[in-house]
Amino acid sequence: MNASFSILHVMRSPVGGLFRHVVDLAREQTARGHRVGIVADASTGGERAETILTELGSELALGVTRVAMSRELGPSDWSAGRFVAKRIADMGVDVVHGHGSKGGAYARLVGGRRLKAYTPHGGSLHYSRKTAVGFAYLTLEALLARRTDLFLFESRYGLDTFRAKVCEPQGVTRVVHNGVAEDEFAPVEAASDATDLIFIGELRHLKGVDVLLEAIALLARDGRLVTATLVGAGPDAETFREQASRLGLADRVRFPGALPARQAFTLGRLMIVPSRAESLPYVVLEAGAAGLPQIATAVGGIGEIFGEDAGRLIPPDDAPALARAIAGMLDDPAEAAVFAARLRDRVAGGFSTAAMTEGVLDAYRAALSARSGR
Repeated sequence: MNASFSILHVMRSPVGGLFRHVVDLAREQTARGHRVGIVADASTGGERAETILTELGSELALGVTRVAMSRELGPSDWSAGRFVAKRIADMGVDVVHGHGSKGGAYARLVGGRRLKAYTPHGGSLHYSRKTAVGFAYLTLEALLARRTDLFLFESRYGLDTFRAKVCEPQGVTRVVHNGVAEDEFAPVEAASDATDLIFIGELRHLKGVDVLLEAIALLARDGRLVTATLVGAGPDAETFREQASRLGLADRVRFPGALPARQAFTLGRLMIVPSRAESLPYVVLEAGAAGLPQIATAVGGIGEIFGEDAGRLIPPDDAPALARAIAGMLDDPAEAAVFAARLRDRVAGGFSTAAMTEGVLDAYRAALSARSGR
């Protein structure tokens, strides 16, 4: 029988796919008999994150603690790092697992002799060395790589990007895909007022919402009036509302704010993922499990989810291509349904929370074995 671990997950902002990944992993690891805790930023995530973390804290043996963590590098990192170090020492942690660039930095800088695992979740890998900020972050990633016992990438794309932008990982390296739970495969029925299209995600430039709005406007110029619901919140929300108004789409595009994914799925019939960059987005897995047809861009690890249908992916930042794909999918609902069923089967076969958790735990064991061998 495998020994149990004491595991501390460290992340900054409790939002998006990274947050879901940590919550799912912590719960599944706890269910398998491990002692688990979480440290997260105290100032982000809002009411929803607070509710989830409060509930989760009562389930985890090592609880949930929060401390202020800045998004950018700054003096506050010193105090946050000391806080994480104290939690590691007080809880007798075996494994400190950092998520995202900031969580990963804390885990590896103050993890001491504990097993130090790192999952980037995109993070610094979205930057380019050609920019000053990107050069700084990617250089720091290379320095921290020397202090890493285990690299976990949620996609083959993430591993390849790390190799290209940072370095060849020297620790134990595994690709462990994100996963969804069994109850997420229950079909979702569209609401009576569902729009043609649905977008779910952070309202920021990186997610390509502006490209989607431009595609809808192009369809309108051709006489096709398409409706859309854009679910989410973010720093560019007001910019997108202004763009929709400027393009004459205010009466056909709704902005209901952030909602749980399965509730949001009922608000549209065709999911659009127009991102400029991604890692392995949960929303694609969730929509795939729910049987929702999708149009997505060829970025990040989305092709790994689509598998044999990766040829359906469209280029990012290409509103005309997106408009054509939308028209084609809306014109052939039967083919859209066949594609959605095929994608659902693929998600069911290769992207489960159980497989994700076992993959991570097995990687911990391999890294501990490698370190003891050294």
